[in-house]
Amino acid sequence: MGRREMSGRLSAEYQGLEVKVPSLFRCPISLDVMRSPVSLCTGVTYERASIQRWLDSGNTTCPATMLPLPSTDLVPNLTLRRLIALWASTAAPASPSSSSSPPAASAVGPTPAAAAAELLRRVAGPGADPCPPLRKLAAFLNDDDVDEFDKNAFARAAGAAETVASVLRRAEKEEGLEAAEAAVRVLAAIAASDCIEEENKRRVAVALAADAPSTAASLARVLRCGSALDARVDAARLVESLLRNAAAPGARAAVAESEPLVAELVRLIGPADDKGGLDRSAVAAGLSCLAAIAATRRARAEMVRMGAVPAAVRVLAADAGCSAQALRVLEAAVGCAEGRAAICESAETAVPAVVSRMMKGGMGGAEAAVSVLWAVCHRYRDRRAVAAAAAACEGGLARLLLLMQSGCSAAARQMASELLKIFKVNGKSCLGGYDSKTSHIMPF
Repeated sequence: MGRREMSGRLSAEYQGLEVKVPSLFRCPISLDVMRSPVSLCTGVTYERASIQRWLDSGNTTCPATMLPLPSTDLVPNLTLRRLIALWASTAAPASPSSSSSPPAASAVGPTPAAAAAELLRRVAGPGADPCPPLRKLAAFLNDDDVDEFDKNAFARAAGAAETVASVLRRAEKEEGLEAAEAAVRVLAAIAASDCIEEENKRRVAVALAADAPSTAASLARVLRCGSALDARVDAARLVESLLRNAAAPGARAAVAESEPLVAELVRLIGPADDKGGLDRSAVAAGLSCLAAIAATRRARAEMVRMGAVPAAVRVLAADAGCSAQALRVLEAAVGCAEGRAAICESAETAVPAVVSRMMKGGMGGAEAAVSVLWAVCHRYRDRRAVAAAAAACEGGLARLLLLMQSGCSAAARQMASELLKIFKVNGKSCLGGYDSKTSHIMPF
């Protein structure tokens, strides 16, 4: 039998199993049908896992259009997700064996509602070990194969967030660290997931804020004694969720002013191993929390006392990829005398680090850097900071000039112009490398 004849027979045999997939349902990268479609700012939609690998590889362009990406935010394409789900339920061919086989069971039960009721009952049961059902819930919420509508159905189930949050708070007194970590995993999977609706994320914050002091103590314990770095990062994400979404000012203050919690967040952005390496996800989570904490004025001095300034400067010097967050923490720190003193005491390292990362954190990071330099060099005129700024003239002058051309705010432009008077000390040597004809350059 010839190869062509065999090919024809095989095609005829499997012709009934052929399914035509609409091109819009395929990921431009993997060419597979998308399960979790997300859109970039260019308007092109990709499978979440595929585009995330592209971005994690250091690429800064849209794979389909090759246009530069001013933002790498991934927005779930819910409309396309519904269309793909509808198509999959009607277009897939049925085989004789599949018609007699039962459908695959869900990881947590037959339906989201039934799963929520059963697992919450087991978690809340008196004398029961909450860890197994909590781990099952965390696996369900983190499973990419589970539809986001099912996840949201569970997250909005009556009492879901409150029940898990109560386990976290009890863990400080009654339960062990294992139960606290399991509860943190579940709550963080809701609070930090892109596919969870904002209203459901606020449910988690409200549940945590119900007893904010106990919540802060339990989260500090997980940050201090967590069995894995992932658990500590999840705890930090819950802190940020509570600070940004809790409606009660008293709850935010109780968390922001918790000394043990702030100390552990500062430690989270420090070295992750004996070699002094920084973990990017831990640094990003810790800095985001500290920036949120700094919104509470009374917490700023405590944050500085716990070592937030040298920790943020270390991140800038190491180029750990979180420049914008580190600069915002320093911007908040200069709002109090303790923060300015901490920056000026290490001006020889802090000021050059701020200058070198001025244009690496987007417009927000650049304006935060200018605010830090303006506070210590111009408004309070610390001689150590001024000397360090003058020494960093070669890089600082060009960056300030570029910032002033790039559409920054009026306040940032005014501060930059006042800083130029300080940088002009070595202006002749700096301006030699700056082409004044490049007024059209946009660094962002």
